[in-house]
Amino acid sequence: MFSLSVVLKGFVVGSTMMVPGVSGGSMAMVLGIYDRLISSISSFFKDWKGNALYLLQFGIPALLGIVLCAGPISLLIDYFPIVSMFFFIGLVFGSLPMLYKTARIDRLSWKHILSFVIGAAVVVSMAFLPPMGGDAADLQMNAGTFFLQVLTGIVVAVGFILPGISTSYLLLLLGTYDYVMLAIANLNIMALVPFVLGFVLGVILLTRILEICMQRFPQMTYAMIIGFLVGSLFTVYPGNPSGWEIPLSILMFALGFVIIYFVSKKEAELEKA
Repeated sequence: MFSLSVVLKGFVVGSTMMVPGVSGGSMAMVLGIYDRLISSISSFFKDWKGNALYLLQFGIPALLGIVLCAGPISLLIDYFPIVSMFFFIGLVFGSLPMLYKTARIDRLSWKHILSFVIGAAVVVSMAFLPPMGGDAADLQMNAGTFFLQVLTGIVVAVGFILPGISTSYLLLLLGTYDYVMLAIANLNIMALVPFVLGFVLGVILLTRILEICMQRFPQMTYAMIIGFLVGSLFTVYPGNPSGWEIPLSILMFALGFVIIYFVSKKEAELEKA
């Protein structure tokens, strides 16, 4: 069944995926489509027609979002970094109450706390990793580059699937951010083929593992995912605002919080109906 909501959410996820510090998985989580995406990919053949339709409704707008909006949003963040990032911080905070409710943790235990700490620590520690050297934008397509882009796609799938781990930040760490962004900007399909192959392979493998964890250890898995999200706040925090940025940052934080809080609440009501 066609869903305009899924189309719009796919576009939003895609448009923010290439923004440094912002995770595609986080956006899918805060928009309330994360669980369905995971199950649609990992259990694709259980209902291949329904899952294919859902993934197409999400995937095509997501690709359009990457191509059309990644550049302008990155420019907006370049010119207004503090104000823009406070909006994304508000999005994360607004999603936390519903995520905790979804986890159904009636009573905190040391396992939940440990899972949360591990999730947060993984994301925070990535901020201290040095990026690989080399000018990726000048890479020429050969056997070595092909293998590197396949490997990059697999690694970046982690940032797409796991909330809080930024896809673009992984590209920066691997030294291939400029290469991928240049290929997207120039619509160089051939240059993106190995990256896409690796990405698809990584998504398929990771979603299956994640679905198993959600089925067998749901509370601990959600606790770790919440840890990923909270840890991501460290990587996206742009610093303290000053002057005219203070009221605007507060306004954008509140706007992000309110939007996602009520979207999450509405999604929960629709699921119960």
